[in-house]
Amino acid sequence: MKKSGILMPCAFALLASVFLVACKKHDIPGINKDIRLSLTKQFGSVLTDKDGKTLYFFSIDANGQSGCTGGCIAKWPVFYKDNPSLDNGLKASDFGSITRSDGAKQTTYKGWPLYYYSDDVKAGDIAGDGFGGVWFVGKPDYSVMFVKTQLVGLDGKNYTEDHKEGTGATLFLTDDWGNTLYAFSPDKFKKNNFTKPDFSNNAVWPIFEQTTVHYVPSTLSQSLLDTTNVFGKSQLTFKGWPLYHFGKDSMMRGNTRGVSFPVPGIWPVVNNSTATAPL
Repeated sequence: MKKSGILMPCAFALLASVFLVACKKHDIPGINKDIRLSLTKQFGSVLTDKDGKTLYFFSIDANGQSGCTGGCIAKWPVFYKDNPSLDNGLKASDFGSITRSDGAKQTTYKGWPLYYYSDDVKAGDIAGDGFGGVWFVGKPDYSVMFVKTQLVGLDGKNYTEDHKEGTGATLFLTDDWGNTLYAFSPDKFKKNNFTKPDFSNNAVWPIFEQTTVHYVPSTLSQSLLDTTNVFGKSQLTFKGWPLYHFGKDSMMRGNTRGVSFPVPGIWPVVNNSTATAPL
């Protein structure tokens, strides 16, 4: 009887500890969420599905519609979840969905359609980042991103990377939502020569305000980005060029109207081939 009296409390304690462990496991942030944030050594926080499979952005999706069709889908399957539950740190307002040209639905994050990579075998694999220079791991904290699309000016004409009339997709920097970023050719290294002290012309070419450089696409060196003070506000710079949006782009991803305003070459887009701003 004494032996039984000892075992019963022990058994109760064992059951209680198992129950607590189960509760703690259930309460792990994001473990039951459709879209999770997974911490990685190389990329920091990345977007994954509920099973930890990595999600990606495609630079071709400049206007928010999927440019991955046909055989591309076999390599980069789409991710879709209706009204997905979200991990802590993610906002519902950053998510949406599109109807693809094939009629299927696809979830978007900050306007970027989300994909898997077929060669990612297990949770935590990120083999698709940087693929072709246009596929990047999905992250919530990019300071800038790359899109690749045809430049179309405010005049309705097509332009090439050298800002001459012509056709051909150009890879260039955008903000994290895919809105085009521009340099101003009369600017100097980390010196904004456009914005007025009272910001009365800021609506025409709004400065791209950033106080800190976070993460950048893996094909871009973070050391190329910095900030400069513009009458008390912090403006992001790339290779010394202060960065701007164009008001007439209306913060619509895929718009590149500024490349021809007032004439081509005054407000160029920027990328890795852009020369460093002059001193």
